[in-house]
Amino acid sequence: MLEILSDNWLLLLVGQWPNGPMGGLIATIGLALISLALAFPLGVLLALGRISSHKILYWPATAVVYLVRGLPLIMFIFWAYFFLPLVIGTSVSGVTTMAAALILYEGAYLSEIIRSGIQALPAGQMEAGRSLGLSHMQTMRKIVLPQALYNTLPSMLSQFISTVKETSLGFVISVHELTFAAAQVNNMLLTKPFEVFALLALTYFVLNLILTGAVKLVEIRMNGSRPAAA
Repeated sequence: MLEILSDNWLLLLVGQWPNGPMGGLIATIGLALISLALAFPLGVLLALGRISSHKILYWPATAVVYLVRGLPLIMFIFWAYFFLPLVIGTSVSGVTTMAAALILYEGAYLSEIIRSGIQALPAGQMEAGRSLGLSHMQTMRKIVLPQALYNTLPSMLSQFISTVKETSLGFVISVHELTFAAAQVNNMLLTKPFEVFALLALTYFVLNLILTGAVKLVEIRMNGSRPAAA
């Protein structure tokens, strides 16, 4: 595996760039970051809809969350792959298709994390905001949401780790991420599929181990700052 890594590390890191599209590990991390960043506002909106007392907001948000969480990601990738070109009227790249599927998928999961964070806060937070003359939305935006988002930050960062792994499904629509790069290496070598994909598995494991450690450090620092904040 060390020989495979030494001979193909650049392909696994950045794909065919600069002579082709950016790919490999950098594309995997970049796709996960962009998708989760764009999924975040969607998650907030869905979470607010899920806790709303207005049925016109509650039922559509609930339907989206239940539908997305009840189906595998691969189905949304295929739907985006065939549906987006029909809506836009032009061909869509694999990266755009994968990002669209991930934004919807991760938005639904983030919404449940954010919703649980909001509902875990004492009801007095909302009552205190209203007693100060703030509207419901002002209280939610200035008092409730900041606390809920802060409390759920470790869970949202953990969702990023899941997103990194889910980007590997982009391989089925030829997105040039890490799994696609590993498949290219395997096609060049032909005789070492076990070594190539064992190296791929090890890369994902080490990357996610590092990210998990980073999330744990964030959680420790947050827990350490709570007494001082109190």
